Amino acid sequence: MEGVTRDELWQRAMELGAAAGCHQRADRSFFLGEYQFPVCARCTGVFVGQTAALGMLAARKRLPLWAAAGLLLIMGADWFVQYIGLRESTNIRRLVTGIMGGIGVVFIWASLVCLVIKLLKNGKKS
Repeated sequence: MEGVTRDELWQRAMELGAAAGCHQRADRSFFLGEYQFPVCARCTGVFVGQTAALGMLAARKRLPLWAAAGLLLIMGADWFVQYIGLRESTNIRRLVTGIMGGIGVVFIWASLVCLVIKLLKNGKKS
C-alpha cells in the first residue's frame, strides 16, 4: 500500500471495525503503541476464536454441540454479569471469553449446516 500512511491505514481499520458492529470503546480495547485496535477486546477474542475454529474444522476436529453452546454461554454470562452491574469485566477476561464464544458460534453454525445437509440428503432418498 504505497503512499498510505499508518494513520490512514488505522482509520480504515477503525471504519471496518465499526462496520462489523463493534462499539470500539477505548477503555474496552487493546492498544498497539498509540493505535487502538479496530475492535474491542471481546470482538478481538471472537475473531481469534472464529479463526481458530475454522482451522479446527479444516483439520477435521469436531466439538459437540453441547460444548459449543457452553462456550458461547460463558461469553454471554461474562457480558450479562457486566451488563447488570454485578461485576465489571476486564479486557483479558473479555478476550478469553470472546475466544470461547467465537469457537462456540462457529461450531454451532457448522452443526446446523451439517444437519441441513443431512436432512436434504434424507429428503432426496424418499
